[in-house]
Amino acid sequence: MDTSNLNKSYINGKWVEGKEKAYQVLNPFDSSVLSEFNLADKTQTEDAIKAAQQSYQSWAKQPELRKQVLSDAKKYFEDNKDDIIELLAKESGSTYVKGQIEFASVINCFDAALTFVDELGYKDLSEPTADKLSRYYRKPKGVISSISPFNFPMFLSLRTIIPALALGNAVIHKGDVQTASTGGTLLAKAFAFAGIPKGVFNVLLTKSSIIGDMLFEHPTVNFVSFTGSTNVGQHIGEVAGKHLKQTALELGGNGPFVVLHDANVDDAVDAAIFGKFIHQGQICMIINRMIIHQDLYDEFVDKFVKRTKELKYGNPLDKDTVIGPVISSQQLDKIKTIVQDAKNAGTTIALEGQQIGNVLTPTVFKDVDNQSDLAQTEIFGPVATIIKATSDDDAIAKANDTEYGLSSAIFTSDLERGEQIASHLEFGMVHVNDQTVATDEYAPFGGIKNSGIGRFGTPFIIDEFTELKWVTVQQNKRSYPF
Repeated sequence: MDTSNLNKSYINGKWVEGKEKAYQVLNPFDSSVLSEFNLADKTQTEDAIKAAQQSYQSWAKQPELRKQVLSDAKKYFEDNKDDIIELLAKESGSTYVKGQIEFASVINCFDAALTFVDELGYKDLSEPTADKLSRYYRKPKGVISSISPFNFPMFLSLRTIIPALALGNAVIHKGDVQTASTGGTLLAKAFAFAGIPKGVFNVLLTKSSIIGDMLFEHPTVNFVSFTGSTNVGQHIGEVAGKHLKQTALELGGNGPFVVLHDANVDDAVDAAIFGKFIHQGQICMIINRMIIHQDLYDEFVDKFVKRTKELKYGNPLDKDTVIGPVISSQQLDKIKTIVQDAKNAGTTIALEGQQIGNVLTPTVFKDVDNQSDLAQTEIFGPVATIIKATSDDDAIAKANDTEYGLSSAIFTSDLERGEQIASHLEFGMVHVNDQTVATDEYAPFGGIKNSGIGRFGTPFIIDEFTELKWVTVQQNKRSYPF
């Protein structure tokens, strides 16, 4: 894979050096420098927005070109799969399993988007012979800004970029600079390879501390897609709302994993191990609270701790590694503070983790109070909290007792009852007899409450990234009452 220009912003079809201070991307496992570049400034951001505005109308009129570009960009990813998964490991600390999952999600996103490239245009609401011809037109939003995080940098970027481009929009994208390549310039490489017209897709290597709110308050930006923390999402919603801009916000989570009285404990433990520790717990959908019926509690805790001790940790380039490094020293310190605060509060430790280099081995707390700071905090690390429920009803009540509403899971032997409970849980996504981390390109992905607004997935994303316009044509003279 050609790695040239991965340290430059991509603006109006050109690779450009940033004009602000230098930034270094570090390997989260060994802290080695992976790349260094200058951050883009406000004038360059303005250039990207202007280029997007000038390009999208022509792009929207060419469905065959859009199909070809998407198909060729997909091929770029497929042809460079091994190199891309290795880069994910080096830049984001992705284990091999996580990298495979992220890569597959990207390919699925391309495949889904290729099914709705032709959705632009009109559909009749009336018969062609009616006195009044009535139609609705589906048009692109125009210029869409995309802001993505470090944890699934490639997929959480492309799940906005791919459908937005498929539907005739132009995109200005800013990924987290910690994953500058896999969440930014690698994507520009793919679309440049595919021959995307200049200005249609732009990638900025920059920070919000430099460009401020430009990507969601600029008058030319018509829609904002953001994945990240709830605090930042609330700020974006406030700023965008003031300008009557629409948004898709996928924010924080506090996913409950509920084990009811009739569940199979071994199956539940298998699911919980994966759903808690995939990518070191650095996923918004991750299991954040395990809520276990008292009849199964001790057995679940014993088996979960035993399995957790067996998880291999270390270098994510080793395909057997399950627990890799936390993304940065700042995030590692944040997790360690959460753990220490819980210990200071007297919370019982069933398994104490340790820091080995930049890897934090798993910590398991048991007998956790659902109202505690530990239980109500999105930990974003390899720290498990296990909560005892006195009944199934108590477990469900505890699950709902959070400001978040992204993903959740229920384990039970009664599948019909499990689905009934799922329909009443206060989360945008509920999985019966599975864990909380799941994505499907043909399902509505998104949360409620403080976990965000909007839905990804086909066909739901089509309404997010397009505008509807009603058009009528009076074909015969009409009489009016006055």
